[in-house]
Amino acid sequence: MSISSSLSNALSGLSAASRAADVVSSNTANALTAGYARRELSLSSQTLGGDGAGVRINGVNRSVNQAVLSDRRLADSETANSSVKTDFFARFEALLGEPGTAGSLTSQLADMESALIEASSRPDSEARLASVLNAAEGVTDLLNSLSADLEQVRTQADDSIEDAVASLNSSLGQIDRLNSAILAQRASGHDASALMDQRQQLVDKVAEIVPIREVARDNDQISLFTTGGAILLEGNAAVIGFSPVGVVTPDMTLGSGALSGLTINGTPVPTSDSGVLGGGTLGALFAVRDGLAPGMQTQIDAFARDLVSRFQDPAVDATLAVGAPGLFTDNGAALNTMDEVGLAGRVSVNALVDPTRGGDLWRLRDGLGATSAGEVGNASTLTALAGALTDPRVPASGNFIGATRSASELAADLLSQVSGARQTSEEQQSYATARSETLTELQLADGVDTDHEMQVLLQVEQAYAANARVIKTIDEMIQQLLAL
Repeated sequence: MSISSSLSNALSGLSAASRAADVVSSNTANALTAGYARRELSLSSQTLGGDGAGVRINGVNRSVNQAVLSDRRLADSETANSSVKTDFFARFEALLGEPGTAGSLTSQLADMESALIEASSRPDSEARLASVLNAAEGVTDLLNSLSADLEQVRTQADDSIEDAVASLNSSLGQIDRLNSAILAQRASGHDASALMDQRQQLVDKVAEIVPIREVARDNDQISLFTTGGAILLEGNAAVIGFSPVGVVTPDMTLGSGALSGLTINGTPVPTSDSGVLGGGTLGALFAVRDGLAPGMQTQIDAFARDLVSRFQDPAVDATLAVGAPGLFTDNGAALNTMDEVGLAGRVSVNALVDPTRGGDLWRLRDGLGATSAGEVGNASTLTALAGALTDPRVPASGNFIGATRSASELAADLLSQVSGARQTSEEQQSYATARSETLTELQLADGVDTDHEMQVLLQVEQAYAANARVIKTIDEMIQQLLAL
């Protein structure tokens, strides 16, 4: 081997060692950086005319376990999906309240029953009649509050859908631009690993909104598809369309056209949680807005209908005219079974028994349709009102089992349904979270190990020193030759 070839080999070794040291330092510096993938220097032997000609630097590779990364993204999407649903059920369960807790629906009904029983023992006491009125208003106030909260939940879901779609479009656009930047970097012979790290973080962000699969293309390009089959990025980024409405009322539905669905590049797509864009945060928000919250609204409306019809029965209050509203009304009117949607938000105590609205407390004792106050000792109507609460009846609407229930038992059934749904959702969330955490640990295990990087650095240092020693030896030989 000639002196010049030996010198060339040693110089290529120094360059490779220097580049390796850069890679090690980058890995060590970014050991805690989110989305950073460990770098590995790719080297190969270089030949010239069949003889060894040093080492060639092929480039820097990102070490990523794509299978684990893909599964972790799907787990993150499932976790985000179940988290939104669990929060919804937990919020509504807290509003209904646990049995025996002050302010809960079952406690409000129990308070009303107790007030009626106490008033029937002293029908002449205005204080006890006032307690009946207060207890009845407590029931209606809670039902109004439940309905208003469901409206707020649906409105917030609609707003969150707008934010999620905006974030999705923005992230897809950035990924598309990074694809182009990575291609340009490769074409110019530069390392595009940092851009790939940024792209990976953006894809992770998209994966929480919509479950996706990443498909590798030539020249480090990627395409994105949802697990439901929609194309999000293939050459160009798709544009997701959505129009928020501002305020969502109980009667507004997607089917009626009052609420917006989704479009991909202008083409409408299903918005169900099992649809092409379902399974992540976006699908869960649509499930809350168009399924879970309206389902809860149906149940409390059915409860309100049962409550109103119990006291609108002339058998309970003989002074009521046919079709006249009873103690509980639909915003002052009698129950209209054809207009049940949103009833819980409109239910109110009859103004005839409320002194603040021009009514009289004695009507609780003598009947809503009485023309004048009767005997102060007559407790028959109060007893009938108390019996109406405990009377076993089959609910006329709602998703309840076809068995007779008192008002309190029906409220307990409603709470049981919500609690069961919340527990099921929590179990799904726990499983998804555990899976996500396990896959994250597996991914981190393939990340930067600083102990290993230090060992590599020692090897790089030895290689650098050896090549430097070769160059020094060649220099000494040349100096001796020149001195002859």
